Amino acid sequence: MANERLRGAIVDLGLTLDEVAERLGVAAKTVERWINEPERKPYRRFQFATASLLKCEVSYLWPDERTSAEVAAAGNAELVRLYPHRSVVMQTLWTDLYSKARRQFDVLVYSGFWLTEDATFHRIVKEKSAEGVAIRFMLGEPTSPAVAVRGEDEGIGAAMAAKIRNALVNYGPLFGLPGVEFRLHSTTLYNSIYRADDEMLANGHLYGVGAYMAPVLHLRRVPGGELFDAYAESVERVWASARPISSPADWEGTS
Repeated sequence: MANERLRGAIVDLGLTLDEVAERLGVAAKTVERWINEPERKPYRRFQFATASLLKCEVSYLWPDERTSAEVAAAGNAELVRLYPHRSVVMQTLWTDLYSKARRQFDVLVYSGFWLTEDATFHRIVKEKSAEGVAIRFMLGEPTSPAVAVRGEDEGIGAAMAAKIRNALVNYGPLFGLPGVEFRLHSTTLYNSIYRADDEMLANGHLYGVGAYMAPVLHLRRVPGGELFDAYAESVERVWASARPISSPADWEGTS
Protein backbone atom coordinates (compact mmCIF):
# COMPACT_ATOMS: atom_id res chain seq x y z
CA MET A 1 0.00 0.00 0.00
CA ALA A 2 1.31 3.44 -0.95
CA ASN A 3 1.52 6.23 1.59
CA GLU A 4 -1.62 8.03 0.44
CA ARG A 5 -1.49 10.43 3.36
CA LEU A 6 1.85 11.75 2.15
CA ARG A 7 0.70 11.86 -1.46
CA GLY A 8 -2.51 13.66 -0.47
CA ALA A 9 -0.72 16.24 1.66
CA ILE A 10 1.57 17.11 -1.24
CA VAL A 11 -1.39 17.41 -3.65
CA ASP A 12 -3.40 19.49 -1.18
CA LEU A 13 -0.66 22.12 -1.13
CA GLY A 14 -0.37 22.10 -4.91
CA LEU A 15 3.25 20.96 -4.83
CA THR A 16 5.06 18.65 -7.21
CA LEU A 17 7.49 15.94 -6.16
CA ASP A 18 10.31 18.00 -7.63
CA GLU A 19 9.32 21.01 -5.54
CA VAL A 20 9.11 18.96 -2.34
CA ALA A 21 12.47 17.33 -3.08
CA GLU A 22 14.15 20.68 -3.76
CA ARG A 23 12.92 22.18 -0.49
CA LEU A 24 14.03 19.15 1.49
CA GLY A 25 17.38 18.81 -0.26
CA VAL A 26 16.77 15.29 -1.56
CA ALA A 27 16.18 13.71 -4.98
CA ALA A 28 12.67 13.58 -6.43
CA LYS A 29 13.01 9.81 -6.70
CA THR A 30 13.58 9.69 -2.96
CA VAL A 31 10.25 11.44 -2.30
CA GLU A 32 8.61 9.10 -4.80
CA ARG A 33 9.97 6.10 -2.88
CA TRP A 34 8.60 7.51 0.38
CA ILE A 35 5.16 7.42 -1.25
CA ASN A 36 5.30 4.16 -3.18
CA GLU A 37 7.44 2.16 -0.75
CA PRO A 38 6.04 3.13 2.67
CA GLU A 39 8.19 0.54 4.42
CA ARG A 40 11.18 2.73 3.51
CA LYS A 41 10.53 5.62 5.86
CA PRO A 42 12.68 8.74 5.74
CA TYR A 43 15.16 9.33 8.52
CA ARG A 44 13.70 11.23 11.46
CA ARG A 45 14.98 14.63 10.49
CA PHE A 46 13.44 14.29 7.03
CA GLN A 47 10.16 13.17 8.58
CA PHE A 48 10.06 16.33 10.68
CA ALA A 49 11.17 18.55 7.78
CA THR A 50 8.51 17.05 5.49
CA ALA A 51 5.80 17.37 8.11
CA SER A 52 6.73 21.01 8.64
CA LEU A 53 6.69 21.69 4.92
CA LEU A 54 3.32 19.99 4.43
CA LYS A 55 1.85 21.43 7.66
CA CYS A 56 1.06 17.99 9.06
CA GLU A 57 1.95 15.99 12.14
CA VAL A 58 4.75 13.46 11.70
CA SER A 59 2.54 10.82 13.28
CA TYR A 60 -0.12 11.46 10.63
CA LEU A 61 2.26 10.99 7.70
CA TRP A 62 4.26 8.15 9.24
CA PRO A 63 2.51 6.33 12.08
CA ASP A 64 5.34 4.84 14.12
CA GLU A 65 4.85 1.93 16.46
CA ARG A 66 8.23 2.49 18.06
CA THR A 67 8.37 4.55 21.22
CA SER A 68 10.92 7.26 21.88
CA ALA A 69 12.57 4.91 24.35
CA GLU A 70 12.97 2.27 21.65
CA VAL A 71 14.50 4.79 19.25
CA ALA A 72 16.90 5.93 21.97
CA ALA A 73 17.79 2.34 22.82
CA ALA A 74 18.67 1.62 19.19
CA GLY A 75 20.86 4.70 19.13
CA ASN A 76 22.67 3.60 22.27
CA ALA A 77 23.26 0.20 20.68
CA GLU A 78 25.03 1.92 17.78
CA LEU A 79 27.57 3.56 20.10
CA VAL A 80 30.50 1.19 20.50
CA ARG A 81 32.53 3.63 22.57
CA LEU A 82 32.89 7.31 23.34
CA TYR A 83 36.39 8.75 23.64
CA PRO A 84 36.75 12.15 25.39
CA HIS A 85 39.26 13.29 22.78
CA ARG A 86 41.11 11.85 19.79
CA SER A 87 44.50 11.96 21.45
CA VAL A 88 43.55 9.06 23.75
CA VAL A 89 42.41 6.82 20.88
CA MET A 90 44.95 4.20 19.81
CA GLN A 91 46.25 5.00 16.32
CA THR A 92 45.61 1.40 15.31
CA LEU A 93 41.85 1.91 15.69
CA TRP A 94 41.79 3.76 12.37
CA THR A 95 43.87 1.22 10.51
CA ASP A 96 41.92 -1.65 12.06
CA LEU A 97 38.69 0.02 10.95
CA TYR A 98 39.78 0.43 7.34
CA SER A 99 41.42 -2.98 7.13
CA LYS A 100 37.98 -4.56 7.66
CA ALA A 101 36.34 -2.68 4.76
CA ARG A 102 34.83 -4.95 2.11
CA ARG A 103 32.64 -2.53 0.11
CA GLN A 104 33.71 1.06 0.70
CA PHE A 105 35.54 3.42 2.94
CA ASP A 106 35.47 7.19 3.30
CA VAL A 107 37.74 9.84 4.79
CA LEU A 108 36.00 13.18 5.36
CA VAL A 109 38.27 15.81 6.90
CA TYR A 110 39.73 19.26 6.40
CA SER A 111 43.29 17.92 6.33
CA GLY A 112 43.53 14.80 8.51
CA PHE A 113 47.25 15.33 8.16
CA TRP A 114 48.23 12.88 10.90
CA LEU A 115 46.66 10.04 8.89
CA THR A 116 48.61 10.91 5.74
CA GLU A 117 51.87 10.11 7.55
CA ASP A 118 50.77 6.62 8.59
CA ALA A 119 52.57 4.07 6.38
CA THR A 120 50.17 1.32 7.47
CA PHE A 121 47.22 3.37 6.30
CA HIS A 122 48.82 3.91 2.89
CA ARG A 123 49.38 0.17 2.59
CA ILE A 124 45.76 -0.55 3.48
CA VAL A 125 44.51 1.88 0.83
CA LYS A 126 46.59 0.11 -1.83
CA GLU A 127 45.43 -3.32 -0.68
CA LYS A 128 41.78 -2.33 -0.60
CA SER A 129 42.09 -0.71 -4.00
CA ALA A 130 43.39 -4.00 -5.37
CA GLU A 131 40.46 -5.82 -3.74
CA GLY A 132 37.92 -3.56 -5.49
CA VAL A 133 36.86 -1.53 -2.45
CA ALA A 134 35.53 1.95 -3.32
CA ILE A 135 37.66 4.55 -1.52
CA ARG A 136 36.72 8.21 -1.22
CA PHE A 137 38.85 11.01 0.20
CA MET A 138 37.24 14.39 0.93
CA LEU A 139 39.62 17.14 2.02
CA GLY A 140 38.95 20.83 2.48
CA GLU A 141 39.33 23.22 -0.45
CA PRO A 142 42.45 25.15 0.67
CA THR A 143 41.20 28.47 -0.70
CA SER A 144 37.65 28.17 0.66
CA PRO A 145 36.20 30.45 3.36
CA ALA A 146 35.31 27.39 5.45
CA VAL A 147 38.96 26.36 5.68
CA ALA A 148 40.01 29.90 6.55
CA VAL A 149 37.43 30.07 9.33
CA ARG A 150 38.46 26.69 10.72
CA GLY A 151 42.09 27.82 10.73
CA GLU A 152 41.16 30.90 12.71
CA ASP A 153 38.95 28.86 15.07
CA GLU A 154 41.86 26.54 15.87
CA GLY A 155 44.25 29.45 16.25
CA ILE A 156 46.52 28.33 13.40
CA GLY A 157 45.28 30.69 10.68
CA ALA A 158 46.67 30.01 7.20
CA ALA A 159 48.45 26.91 8.48
CA MET A 160 45.18 25.00 8.04
CA ALA A 161 45.29 25.49 4.26
CA ALA A 162 48.98 24.59 4.26
CA LYS A 163 48.23 21.34 6.13
CA ILE A 164 45.70 20.41 3.44
CA ARG A 165 48.20 21.05 0.66
CA ASN A 166 50.80 18.97 2.48
CA ALA A 167 48.26 16.19 3.01
CA LEU A 168 47.54 16.12 -0.72
CA VAL A 169 51.25 15.84 -1.44
CA ASN A 170 51.55 12.93 1.01
CA TYR A 171 48.61 11.24 -0.71
CA GLY A 172 50.26 11.68 -4.10
CA PRO A 173 51.09 7.95 -4.57
CA LEU A 174 47.42 7.06 -4.02
CA PHE A 175 46.08 9.19 -6.88
CA GLY A 176 45.13 7.10 -9.90
CA LEU A 177 44.73 3.84 -8.01
CA PRO A 178 41.65 1.83 -9.11
CA GLY A 179 38.57 2.84 -7.15
CA VAL A 180 40.34 5.65 -5.27
CA GLU A 181 38.79 9.11 -5.68
CA PHE A 182 39.73 12.48 -4.24
CA ARG A 183 37.50 15.54 -3.91
CA LEU A 184 37.87 18.95 -2.28
CA HIS A 185 34.92 20.35 -0.33
CA SER A 186 34.06 23.84 0.86
CA THR A 187 31.58 22.87 3.56
CA THR A 188 31.56 23.71 7.25
CA LEU A 189 32.52 20.46 8.96
CA TYR A 190 31.14 19.74 12.40
CA ASN A 191 32.86 16.34 12.44
CA SER A 192 35.70 14.59 10.70
CA ILE A 193 34.23 11.24 9.66
CA TYR A 194 36.10 8.02 8.99
CA ARG A 195 33.83 5.28 7.65
CA ALA A 196 34.37 1.66 6.64
CA ASP A 197 31.21 -0.17 5.54
CA ASP A 198 28.87 -0.18 8.57
CA GLU A 199 31.35 1.19 11.10
CA MET A 200 32.74 4.70 11.59
CA LEU A 201 34.66 7.07 13.80
CA ALA A 202 33.19 10.58 14.09
CA ASN A 203 35.65 13.13 15.50
CA GLY A 204 33.75 16.21 16.61
CA HIS A 205 34.95 19.76 16.00
CA LEU A 206 34.89 22.23 18.90
CA TYR A 207 35.40 25.97 18.61
CA GLY A 208 38.90 27.00 19.58
CA VAL A 209 40.13 23.43 19.93
CA GLY A 210 42.08 21.25 17.52
CA ALA A 211 40.31 18.06 16.44
CA TYR A 212 42.86 15.96 18.35
CA MET A 213 41.37 17.34 21.59
CA ALA A 214 37.71 16.83 20.56
CA PRO A 215 35.52 13.78 21.31
CA VAL A 216 35.39 10.71 19.06
CA LEU A 217 32.32 8.52 18.64
CA HIS A 218 32.90 4.93 17.55
CA LEU A 219 29.66 3.90 15.83
CA ARG A 220 28.37 0.70 14.28
CA ARG A 221 25.14 0.46 12.29
CA VAL A 222 22.44 -1.72 13.88
CA PRO A 223 18.88 -2.50 12.67
CA GLY A 224 16.49 0.26 13.73
CA GLY A 225 19.26 2.69 14.60
CA GLU A 226 19.38 6.20 13.17
CA LEU A 227 22.64 7.62 14.51
CA PHE A 228 25.06 5.93 12.10
CA ASP A 229 22.89 6.80 9.09
CA ALA A 230 22.65 10.45 10.14
CA TYR A 231 26.44 10.75 9.93
CA ALA A 232 26.59 8.65 6.75
CA GLU A 233 24.08 10.93 5.01
CA SER A 234 26.23 13.91 5.93
CA VAL A 235 29.17 12.29 4.15
CA GLU A 236 27.05 11.77 1.03
CA ARG A 237 25.97 15.42 0.95
CA VAL A 238 29.57 16.61 1.22
CA TRP A 239 30.67 14.19 -1.50
CA ALA A 240 27.91 15.35 -3.85
CA SER A 241 28.94 19.01 -3.52
CA ALA A 242 32.71 18.49 -3.57
CA ARG A 243 35.07 19.12 -6.50
CA PRO A 244 36.83 16.09 -8.07
CA ILE A 245 40.60 16.33 -8.43
CA SER A 246 42.98 14.03 -10.28
CA SER A 247 46.32 15.09 -8.79
CA PRO A 248 47.67 16.89 -5.70
CA ALA A 249 48.25 20.02 -7.80
CA ASP A 250 44.54 20.37 -8.58
CA TRP A 251 43.95 22.30 -5.36
CA GLU A 252 45.08 25.37 -7.32
CA GLY A 253 41.80 25.25 -9.26
CA THR A 254 38.77 27.39 -8.52
CA SER A 255 37.12 26.62 -5.18
